[in-house]
Amino acid sequence: MTADMSIGELAKATGTKVVTVRYYEKIGLLPEPPRTSGNYRAYSAAHRERLHFIRRCRDLGFTLEQVRELLDLSRKTDRDCAGVDRLALDHLAEIERKIADLKKLEAELRRLSACCQGGRIGDCRIIEALSAP
Repeated sequence: MTADMSIGELAKATGTKVVTVRYYEKIGLLPEPPRTSGNYRAYSAAHRERLHFIRRCRDLGFTLEQVRELLDLSRKTDRDCAGVDRLALDHLAEIERKIADLKKLEAELRRLSACCQGGRIGDCRIIEALSAP
């Protein structure tokens, strides 16, 4: 791969949509690249690495603000990692809350499905339960 990539090449290399690359530039997560003489964006390996980092964070459920904070912290290589630890633990707590909610949902859906005896939609216990306030 060459040192400079087009936005399409960067998107393909990172599994990111072009519109997402532009959005990350717009909100400042990805630095705007220099332009070629033809006024095209010329992305470097550093852009690719940063975009991989952003994508991995997003795949793991970090918010854009958390990604921004992790990127800021990652530049301060001589500092201790307490800020990163705090962010990771906060995110872990949120994941654990979501897992608990999903387990409750799973149990409720199993219970409702067990009540189903076929028949008409008008008599469906699942629709009835989902319709209740």
